[in-house]
Amino acid sequence: MTATAAPIVLDVNGIEVIYNHVILVLKGVSLQVPEGGIVALLGGNGAGKTTTLRAVSNLLRGERGEVTKGSIELRGERIENLSPAQLVQRGVVQVMEGRHCFAHLTIEENLLTGAYTRSSKGEIAASLEKVYTYFPRLKTRRTSQAAYTSGGEQQMCAIGRALMAQPSLVLLDEPSMGLAPQIVEEVFEIVKDLNARENVTFLLAEQNTSMALRYANYGYIMENGRVVMDGPARELADNEDVKEFYLGMGGTERKSFREVKSYRRRKRWLA
Repeated sequence: MTATAAPIVLDVNGIEVIYNHVILVLKGVSLQVPEGGIVALLGGNGAGKTTTLRAVSNLLRGERGEVTKGSIELRGERIENLSPAQLVQRGVVQVMEGRHCFAHLTIEENLLTGAYTRSSKGEIAASLEKVYTYFPRLKTRRTSQAAYTSGGEQQMCAIGRALMAQPSLVLLDEPSMGLAPQIVEEVFEIVKDLNARENVTFLLAEQNTSMALRYANYGYIMENGRVVMDGPARELADNEDVKEFYLGMGGTERKSFREVKSYRRRKRWLA
């Protein structure tokens, strides 16, 4: 549980996820996201981060996955049986890994698709201007087809499209994937601004542990479908195990190849 007095927006309690009725992917995952927080899900490829986000947004069914145990609550309401559209109406929006912009639509048309649950043209126009304020590059490229924009611009478009739904909780999947370091930092700075100025809560899955821990308040480290460690971001960043296995730092002592080969045995949480 996060050490905060803020109310809990999202409470994931001991969920298991199975694909195709046989493949156990998540094994008792629990986490909490406080109101106004930035919580990071960390770990390597295949750790279960994306599956956790899709369990929350209920996008598992499209991949023949389902939550078979545990519970997921949004502000005290069980949401496992709600459709993704119903979750959007409750303020939960996921930005998919790989951006997934509509290639044949312009940037502005992509953004407007994010407002499909809203009816007031005036409010939609105001939200569009707000998105352009946070992402001025998108305003410059608003008439360009998404297919002909850069990866960074497409990532900004995907986040901006999510903001058009006026979310209170954004599930952000691998925002740094395939982007140059300078663009990654720009994207995370925008996330920080949205969190501070608009009070948007973020649960983000990220392999770039160092970057995520710079911007998050709290982190959960996943391996093999389980949460193996959690804590305030600063404490995780200072943890020797995290430094060695996730931040590429060997601590004060250089490790021999023999020691590196046996890292699984030396990981205390895998013992």
